Amino acid sequence: MRVLVVGANGQIGHQVAEKLKNKGHDPVAMVRKEEQVSQFKDKGIETVLGDLEKDFSHAFENVDSVVFAAGSGGSTGADKTIIIDQEGAIETVDNAKRAGVKHFVIISSIGADDPKNADQIKHYLYAKRRADEHLKASGLDYTIIRPGMLQNEAGTGKVKVFEGEPEMGEIPREDVAAVIAHAVDKNQPANKIYNLIEGDTPVEDSI
Repeated sequence: MRVLVVGANGQIGHQVAEKLKNKGHDPVAMVRKEEQVSQFKDKGIETVLGDLEKDFSHAFENVDSVVFAAGSGGSTGADKTIIIDQEGAIETVDNAKRAGVKHFVIISSIGADDPKNADQIKHYLYAKRRADEHLKASGLDYTIIRPGMLQNEAGTGKVKVFEGEPEMGEIPREDVAAVIAHAVDKNQPANKIYNLIEGDTPVEDSI
């Protein structure tokens, strides 16, 4: 399966592309700069140049599934969050729909269901919620993953994935990437929103 990974230069996106490759898929890493290409090329992963702040519709040619893993990062202001996490995601959904993509997986955030009552990063959660709602209304088959507080330590391969009322928790980025790759590989989108934190369930049994 040919899978476009939007935001492949990010920590989670990079690992998603590698894990999909290891599962026998053909990931296409969408990166913004030419100097970001070699890190994927050296691993036999196809790349395509695309900038979320410009026209990137060319990246969707012959794509079966899309993973939206892009993010503005914690060091940027609210304006970049709106441009990347919200509008970039919305445009990615629209491009995917026009291209006939069969499954769209997006990384959201725990708390995106109720940004109004958040104590911090309200603009980030509002942006994630807008993107999620646009995807849900698009008609695309989707999987929305809402991880808890992201951590950089090595993944455990075990998680807690659940629907409904969120609970706060942490999750290594590697485990987030593993769950996303599993969702793409399973290729049975149920049009659901999953909360994701560390837990005791093997990734292969999580969704």
